Formats: sequence, structure tokens, C-alpha cells
Amino acid sequence: MDSKVPVTILTGFLGSGKTTLLNRILSESHGLRIAVIENEFGEIGIDQDMVINADEEVFEMNNGCICCTVRGDLIRILNNLAKRRDKFDRIVLETTGLADPGPVAQTFFVDDDIRDEFKLEGIVTLVDAKHVEQHFDDSDEVVAQIAFADMIVLNKCDLINNEKQHQIRERITALNKMAKILPAEMANVPIPKVLDIGGFDLDRALSINDAFLEPEYPFEWAGVYSLPAGKNVLSLETGPDPEMSLICYPLPNDGQPELTDVAEAVFRYWANAPTSIGSVGKIDPGVSRWVVDLNQRAEIELELSEGGSFALFTEHTPEEFNSVMKNAGGDEILPLKQHYFDAGHTHDDTVGSVALEIEGDLDSKKLNDWFSVLLQTEGPNIFRMKGILSVKGSEERMVFQGVHMLFDSQPGELWGSEPRHNRLVFIGRELNEDYLQETLKLCLA
Repeated sequence: MDSKVPVTILTGFLGSGKTTLLNRILSESHGLRIAVIENEFGEIGIDQDMVINADEEVFEMNNGCICCTVRGDLIRILNNLAKRRDKFDRIVLETTGLADPGPVAQTFFVDDDIRDEFKLEGIVTLVDAKHVEQHFDDSDEVVAQIAFADMIVLNKCDLINNEKQHQIRERITALNKMAKILPAEMANVPIPKVLDIGGFDLDRALSINDAFLEPEYPFEWAGVYSLPAGKNVLSLETGPDPEMSLICYPLPNDGQPELTDVAEAVFRYWANAPTSIGSVGKIDPGVSRWVVDLNQRAEIELELSEGGSFALFTEHTPEEFNSVMKNAGGDEILPLKQHYFDAGHTHDDTVGSVALEIEGDLDSKKLNDWFSVLLQTEGPNIFRMKGILSVKGSEERMVFQGVHMLFDSQPGELWGSEPRHNRLVFIGRELNEDYLQETLKLCLA
């Protein structure tokens, strides 16, 4: 009998019904103890509040792209869960709607510790039958989510006719001939069919991307320096980004391992919360990630009590910021060796998330008017919105979700003794955070 913990990945584009399916899984009388891992695109967590109140444990990752820094969070959470193996039977991991599931699945094969403890049972992709056609040709994430799926839940079939459903199934099959397709309304599908898939098809994943087992990292360059004791200075000019993360990692004195061998260890530390040091500051070699302000020329000091070999991992390449390492006398120190890491994917910099949090009750009429104006003016730019609201006169939380011009709300749990507050997340293109924050405040009762 396989002792590894089975893991099911739930993915799907924004608003496809992932949380609805997750709630069905958690409320089903299957007798399984399930740990839930949520990945959100944004700075605050919303999804945990939208998951039903059950005995299952919910862990949130909200650092952004799950294929970059959040993968480090995933590894850390999984390693912690492995120590509590007796508390649950399986894991369900719900990705953000903007995630390519490939790098998520990759974690279960490229990390030795994870591979020994966990088994990727399969990837379940939810597809919004009503809106998916507008994303087939302009969203790489939608294509990747379908291509990597072992099971596809074609959700919201009640909103389209049979002819349209047939057309969409043909498009899906053209992208993934092997995945089973389950039509559904409100993500209502037999739970065993989405949990007991029988294992992720690694061969098919490699056929989609022959570099599937090559890890992606959030840093693009690393170099090994032999640094003397005393003050050393890393200078950086302004470049394409206003800031850059880096780690200066000490290497053993008995040799210099290959940078590709050190990368996975550094990657795990990269997921930790960074420390901002401005454009002039000091860093200590170790496992801390530092963020340098590059709105102006930067000079970062490394004060060493003793010399040695150090690997500098940077978010961007030296050429982008004319980065130079110098000793106390101002002499340039060249890297003994260096390695360029391929990011493997790109992001649309115009797409981001806005997180809003305000205390107090909202006036229902003002709130409805606000949403109405917002959808009319910003609807095309809003991919997804969701949140928990406190409406005056209601003892229940208002749970709302929206996709583009569509909006839905329903009552949630009672507030009880918990302080009433409002938490909203918007995901979209070129969103104006100040405008959203200020106009929401006008809705206070």
C-alpha cells in the first residue's frame, strides 16, 4: 500500500468555480480528513473566509505567482504537514486563477523531500463554460490549465446551450485529448471522480513541456565571489525595475559547489519575507532576502569579519543594472563563475491585484450603487473580485464574487463576537487602488 499522502490540485481561471467545488469536497460525507492549501494572488487572504467552516485545516499562500516565490511557501507548508501526517488523509491545493499549474505539479517531482512524502494524485481544472471562449486565444494560463489537466470539470453548463457546449468540448479536446470531461452546474460532480484520479500523468506533462522537470526560480542570475575581510560594496545603477531582491549566500570553505546545486536551497530562503534596505545600506551574508531600492544609484555594503566564497543570487541580471562588486580600495571583484537562470515564464505587468480592508459597516444602498458604477466603468478591466463584507443591519457576513460584468453575493457565517470588517480583493488590469479605496469608504454607514 502506498504510504504517500495523495495531493489533488484544483485549478481553473478566475471565477471558474474552484472554491465552490472545494466546499463541495469539504462538505461531502466521505470520511476523509483533508488539509487545504490556498494560493491567492494578492497581499491579503480572502479564500479562507470563503471556505466553509469545517474541521479541515486551511493554509494560505498569498505572495503572488505560485510558480515563483510562492513555490517556496508550498515546499515549507508541505514539509510542515509531513510532520503531522496523522492529522489528515489527503491534501487539496487550490491555485490562484492566474497560475500555470505546471510549476505547481513540478514541485512534487523535483524536490526530493516532497517526492518521498507526497504523491500528486492529479490536476482537476475547472472551466467556465460561459466565458472560457474569450480566454482561449489571449490567456496562456487558461491553455496551460487545460493542457495539464487529468480531469476537466466543464462548469456552468446551465448557462449555455448544447451546441455551444459541444463547441467548447471540441476546443478543450484539441488542447488535451487525454483528460476526462465532466459537465457540471455549480461544480456539482461526484467527488470520488475528482479525488481518485489515479495519479498525475508525468509522461504527458513532459510531452507538453520537455523542460517540465527543470525547476523555475525567481532569480535570474548567480555569481560566486571570493571576498576579502572588511568592507565590500555592491553598486547598482537604475534599470528597468524600481527595486531588486537578492541573497548573498555563504559557501563552504572546502570547495565551491555548482550554482545549480545551491539554487534549490537559496530558493527556499527566497520565499521568506524580505527586508528592504533602500538604496544605501548594509547586508549580512546568510539566508535573508534583501530588497534594494533602484529608483536611484544604489551602494550596498557587505561587512565581512573574515573572507571567503559567497554566491550572490539576484532577481535580475547584472547587465540590467550594471552591477559591480568592489573591495574597500575600490577595485572591482569579478565573479569566479556565474550562471544565468531562465525564468521560464513571463507575466503581464499591467495585471495585478488590489486588496482593500476597512473597518465598520457598509450601507447596503451605497454599496449596491458603488458596485453598479464600478462594473459599468471598470468591468472590462476587472477579471475577478471577491470578498467578505459587513452590511449594516445584517448579522451575517456578505460573501461576494464577481467575474468581469457578472456579480453574485450570498450570506455567509454569522459575525458573532468578531469585530466587523470588510476585506475585498480585485484582480485585473491597470486597477486604480486609491480610487477603489476612497470610493469604498464613501459606502460606510
